[in-house]
Amino acid sequence: MSVFVLMAGGTGGHLFPAEALAQELIRRGHRVELITDQRTRHLGETFPARSVHVVAAATPNFRRPLRLTGASVTIFAGIVASIGILRRIKPNAVIGFGGYPTFPPFIAASLLGIPGLLHEQNAVLGRANRALARFASALALSFEPTRGTEKFTLPKHLVGNPVRQRVLALKGTPLPPIGRQDGKLRLLVFGGSQGARFLSEVVPGAVTLLPEDLRRRIEVTQQCRQEDLEAAATIYARAEIEAELAAFFPDLPEKMARSHLVIGRAGASTVAELAVIGRGSILVPLPGSLDQDQRANAAILAAAGGAVMLDQATISLHSLASELQGLLAEPKKLATMSVRATQAGRPDAVIRLADLAVGIAGPAKAPPAEGDRP
Repeated sequence: MSVFVLMAGGTGGHLFPAEALAQELIRRGHRVELITDQRTRHLGETFPARSVHVVAAATPNFRRPLRLTGASVTIFAGIVASIGILRRIKPNAVIGFGGYPTFPPFIAASLLGIPGLLHEQNAVLGRANRALARFASALALSFEPTRGTEKFTLPKHLVGNPVRQRVLALKGTPLPPIGRQDGKLRLLVFGGSQGARFLSEVVPGAVTLLPEDLRRRIEVTQQCRQEDLEAAATIYARAEIEAELAAFFPDLPEKMARSHLVIGRAGASTVAELAVIGRGSILVPLPGSLDQDQRANAAILAAAGGAVMLDQATISLHSLASELQGLLAEPKKLATMSVRATQAGRPDAVIRLADLAVGIAGPAKAPPAEGDRP
């Protein structure tokens, strides 16, 4: 048995692939511990780890010296705390999933001489992983190519982005049949906390502009912010469009599998799940990001033929309605996009990542004595 410490936090996009890896390593008989930050402590409550350790982390702000000084103090405290945790656990290897919560414990592991693997979920190497790459034994990538990896000489391995077991259970789900004249067309819309507002403002109005024959057949399932629910519901009701709206869907992967078309942002987990389940999509990358990681993610799925990428700045109600009509009115297009999305998927990503983690850990050692355990 080997002991692994996974390091993830900040967002679910970092934590979900870590959760998938934890499940696979435990299935293989290894022990897993998680180090995260306070912001995602509640997500760690259900994480499949022996213990969840919370350490201080902060995002450096180089434009504001006072905040940078405070962040530096927090990061230093996180490194010191992580050294103590890692000395007690004595892991064979650590795996970081990006985001600044990974920074203190990964630096601590490097100072202690513990092999470290970094996983990048996006098609652009994140800033935290860029800062940590020089301390890593290897870099695991989700996309080929991944921008920003060129200058690093450490071993790079294309593994894909691991998805949760509930998503893997839906792998390659056949597209629901579509009747040419009267079959229902299921549209799923979601964008997370950073994307739901724009989609809530644009999608309902665009759907109401569809030709009547399509409007009568469409069923919309849409995630909206709580404050946007009433306005979106009113628009759909006036157009007599069947719609299920909620601020959160606990069964989002299953809803994705039941849909014919998805509209959403292009976060790494969203793109990976669309490709594993196999659903065509209209992707609207979140604007304003310095790294433009969502644009890079969407471009890869669009190039494979599994998605259409639209620029938020140029979207209007009429342009989106035209795009929807061109897809929903042609079942063969939806079927082709579904197949192309599946071909771009990497359902074995967690197996590949686990193999890589075990490889850098080296020979398994005996578990720590009872007195050494945290």
